[in-house]
Amino acid sequence: MTQAPHTERLDPGLYIVATPIGNLGDMTLRAKEVLERCDAIACEDTRVTGKLLKLLGISNKLWRYDDHASEADRERLLAAMQDQAIALVSDAGMPLVSDPGYRLVREARAAGIPVTALPGASAPLLALAMSGMPNDRFLFGGFLPVKEKARADLLAELAPIRSTLIFFETAPRLTKSLTAIGEQLPGREIAVARELTKLHEECRSGSAHDLVAHYTDHPPKGEIVLLVGPPVEPHPGKFDIDTLLMDAMETAKPSQAASQVAKITGLERRMLYTRAMELKGQ
Repeated sequence: MTQAPHTERLDPGLYIVATPIGNLGDMTLRAKEVLERCDAIACEDTRVTGKLLKLLGISNKLWRYDDHASEADRERLLAAMQDQAIALVSDAGMPLVSDPGYRLVREARAAGIPVTALPGASAPLLALAMSGMPNDRFLFGGFLPVKEKARADLLAELAPIRSTLIFFETAPRLTKSLTAIGEQLPGREIAVARELTKLHEECRSGSAHDLVAHYTDHPPKGEIVLLVGPPVEPHPGKFDIDTLLMDAMETAKPSQAASQVAKITGLERRMLYTRAMELKGQ
């Protein structure tokens, strides 16, 4: 492992810098050095980044660059990068992961401006590592849609993908999203990773039904990463059909439960509906 030699100024270009998602100790030495030595820092919120710089003992120019940035704002940054080192940070974590910056990086590369990315804290990867979910293949889906139909449509679209699914979610919408996951992706293991790297860090796994019950009784706070396990291989003989149907009918009608279990097992829906009605009448 080698360390870059210290020079008076950084070479001109764009520097993508990851910042801590909660614990200041996760700031890397290299990231701190770039924020100290760059000519200016483009950030989502100057107040948030200003607090971080104060804690790190850094004084530097801050230029706001967020979702509402105009083309003129982007052109200003691109022009500055021709002969200055400009760092790009988000409010927390790795920039461009559900954060602004995509167009800036794309246009910088198209203009031949050097782009350097520094590794660091990333909530989706941290949540995946600590959840115990399969990590050989995963898909990051950003924030789930707010509207119920759009959320259901997205989950249905992702249902066949044989990968762990990772989403961001807000505390007020958590139980609605868990319910939707239970309906659209029945039988999947789910993990809720919350307040990562902070004092009340939590990673709780279980079924959609169990997690909805828990977070209804214990309303969550903080930033949340939702993980959904990949679909189970459709081998009907390996399933306890009655258990799957009974679990599904805790939150769904027999017809809906039959459809959900059909997705999991590959069995014929009509047969499953008949069995669901039998179980309901017991």
